[in-house]
Amino acid sequence: MEKTEKHSTIKPPFTEDSAYLKVKNAERAWNTRDPEIVLKGYSVDCQWRNRIEFFSGHKAIKQFLKRKWEKELDYKLEKELWAYTANRISVRFEYEWKDAQTEQWMRTHGNEHWEFDEDGLMKRRDMSANDYPIQESERKFR
Repeated sequence: MEKTEKHSTIKPPFTEDSAYLKVKNAERAWNTRDPEIVLKGYSVDCQWRNRIEFFSGHKAIKQFLKRKWEKELDYKLEKELWAYTANRISVRFEYEWKDAQTEQWMRTHGNEHWEFDEDGLMKRRDMSANDYPIQESERKFR
C-alpha cells in the first residue's frame, strides 16, 4: 500500500499496515491546517467529541477547525497507532502550538478513538487531551 493513499481508499477491515497508514494520512492532513483537506477523511454526518465539545457534520467540523487554528499557531502534530479492530482505530497523539493571544508555547497530549464507515471515512471521533505550557526551547516538533 502506498503511503500517499487518500483517506477513503483505505477501508475496513483494517490490518496493522492499513491502520498505520490511516493514522499517518490523518497526521499529514491535520498538519496542513487546512479544514478542507482534513474534512476529506470524515463522513458528512461524522460525530465528534473534542474534549467537552460535542458536534456533528462537516459544517460544524470546519467551524471548529478554523477556530482551533486561529488560536493554535504554528501547530505541529504527531499521531501514533495505539490499537485497531475491523473498523476502529485508537491513536495516541502529541502536538505543540503557540497561543495566538499570549504567545505561550503549549504541548498537548491525548488519545482519540475513531470509528469508520464501509467507505473508509471516519463516522465517529472521540478525543480527550491535556495541555501544558512549555518554553520555546523545549519544543520537540519544528
